Amino acid sequence: MKIVVLGTRGFPNVPGGVEAHCENLYPYLTKKGCEITVFTRRPYVNYFCNNYKGVKLVPLPCLKNRFLEAILHTFFGVFAARKISPDILHIHGIGPSLVTPIARLLRLNVIMTNHGPDYKRRKWGKLAKLILTLGEFLGSRYSNGIICISNSIADRIRKRYKKETAVIPNGVELRQIVKDDNVVMEYGLTKGRYVLSVGRFVPEKGFCDLIEAFAYIEGWKLVIVGDTNHPDRYSLRVKKRSAENKDIILTGFLTGQALHQLYANAGLFVLPSYYEGLPIVLLEAMGYGLSCIASDIPPNRDIGLREDRFFKAGDIQGLANKIREFINRPLTDQEKKEQIEMIQERYNWDAIADRTLEVYRQVRGRNSNNHA
Repeated sequence: MKIVVLGTRGFPNVPGGVEAHCENLYPYLTKKGCEITVFTRRPYVNYFCNNYKGVKLVPLPCLKNRFLEAILHTFFGVFAARKISPDILHIHGIGPSLVTPIARLLRLNVIMTNHGPDYKRRKWGKLAKLILTLGEFLGSRYSNGIICISNSIADRIRKRYKKETAVIPNGVELRQIVKDDNVVMEYGLTKGRYVLSVGRFVPEKGFCDLIEAFAYIEGWKLVIVGDTNHPDRYSLRVKKRSAENKDIILTGFLTGQALHQLYANAGLFVLPSYYEGLPIVLLEAMGYGLSCIASDIPPNRDIGLREDRFFKAGDIQGLANKIREFINRPLTDQEKKEQIEMIQERYNWDAIADRTLEVYRQVRGRNSNNHA
């Protein structure tokens, strides 16, 4: 089966939830016999990397602008996809899904994956939110199939648009035991004595809340892994406030072994977000058997943390209290084992690829019957 993918900046090692999703999913689908072509955005990828684990990567020119790049790239990508005549055009995200009607006019079978209501992100103005809402509507109305990455997203789509949707979550690759500690040493950290958080420096991730709450914590370090693709006032504020506290370390974007080491040796993982689709970083942390706390937004609740592990989004004192409580209450060996097994069972990429392939087959089968 021939698949074309749009809506991602690209991969490997490009920051972002959609990017991590695609980087993990599509190599599994190639192993199951799919021929995958991903149209990437040239500013974000290595131009000379045209294959990743069997996935064909085709960079297209792209204006690096947070307001226009996704929609313009997807618009031109649809016409590039038409030349390939794929069995399925798989579009990720509600912004890129704005072009779904054009793809249907070109007689392409479109599957949309809804990674969350991006119009709720704090960084967008009124016009951008309107366009994203329209993208969700057009994608939901005109696609041949819809995938949602969490139950809370799927419930909203069914209620708002009266459309059926498959719920296929993000996944996580369970890592082998990490023995090296050079990165931990490089940052002057003590194993098990630092709090970890990972994400892009955008308002909905809540990093300023975490930095403010951490001022109440003594004897521990806070490590924030991440940065921003488009520097703005918020990202500068995160960096300025972090610099004011000697116990806070910003590493910038990290991937691979460096990131694995920080997960494997942390004492607590914190996700203070106001908005998520289904947070891969939380899945990764739980997959390491790491003690985790998270804001009480629905996508975080979908994952399977115990109720006492949540705090109200935006409640600085409540967040500080939770950090203080759980740095003094690590997981037992049995709790770690049960958490890792739960993640492995629910969020296994191989099983996720099987479920995605089944949606592809259903959409292709319906279309074949319609044209018979």
